[in-house]
Amino acid sequence: MRLPRFLDSTASDMAIDLGTVNTIVYLRHQGIVLNEPSVVALETINGTIKVRAVGAEAKLMMGKTPEGTQTIRPMRDGVIADIDVAEQMIGHFMRKAQGSSSKLRRRPTVAICIPSGATQVERRAIRQAASSAGAGRVMLIEEPLAAAIGAGLPVTEPVGAMIVDIGGGTTEVAVLSLRGLAYSNSARVGGDKIDEAIVSSIRRRHNLLVGEATAERIKFTIGIAHLPEDGRGDVMMVSGLDTVAGIPREIEVSQQDIAGLIADLVNQIVETVLVALEQTAPELASDICDRGIVMTGGGSLLRGIDGVLARATGLPITVAENALAAVALGAGRALEDPVYDGLMSTT
Repeated sequence: MRLPRFLDSTASDMAIDLGTVNTIVYLRHQGIVLNEPSVVALETINGTIKVRAVGAEAKLMMGKTPEGTQTIRPMRDGVIADIDVAEQMIGHFMRKAQGSSSKLRRRPTVAICIPSGATQVERRAIRQAASSAGAGRVMLIEEPLAAAIGAGLPVTEPVGAMIVDIGGGTTEVAVLSLRGLAYSNSARVGGDKIDEAIVSSIRRRHNLLVGEATAERIKFTIGIAHLPEDGRGDVMMVSGLDTVAGIPREIEVSQQDIAGLIADLVNQIVETVLVALEQTAPELASDICDRGIVMTGGGSLLRGIDGVLARATGLPITVAENALAAVALGAGRALEDPVYDGLMSTT
């Protein structure tokens, strides 16, 4: 029988998908309770730097901050780029997820997702930031493993399965079987690189400077992984600063434009998947041939990317039902369900 939350000493335990773009928090027995941008706004008052806003409120300030205030994204390529700011961000999200009773509880056990290619230095940085933010025990779980659990793949069975997790900072490709990674690789290509390519290309082609938020909006609205069949495809109007005249200007951008400028990045993702298939053992490859490849992460929602992968590999491609939150869901289930014991590490 499950104890009431106020009597359950483990009720504040949580899993955190500390993403480059968004941070998602899964609270034990409750599921996902928080999903906010990984952004912190800092302001300097009389030489002292203080946190002004975190998450959604801080993202609204990006590119619009007054003098003395700056917005920072402490995560880059799936790992911590600014440990002090990351610590404050993690602490804020942990307190918000726990609610008003957080002061009455013990320091929670926290499971944090990490890229499969994270170095020992990067792993220590994540552990240190979480501990300093208020975690009692910090467990680490590799992102492709968490994504596979969240997508419902049989990671504890002697069956081969392939997961492609396209996040903001990295693309994780892994073959899983019998509670572990038979093969894993990551490419530092993801939603961020697509945004950067959009900003760079528009500036180069049109002498128009647009911000990160605008590039992200373009990606979500008309982003596509392949050239549209009907010529230019959908179009949208984009505003920015004319770098020659120094005044605001508006231009029209088409799906054809976007597909062309992100083609190299899409090819890098495809190449990472093909290399993984080449390195897969024959028996596991047979299982993957039967089951296909499962995609998770925000990048898997880019229009047409599943079709591009299907044509390149000749395999069926499935986008997970809850692709955006699959990593956090998987980490949360690994924290809750004894069947996944041993899949998380403390080192």
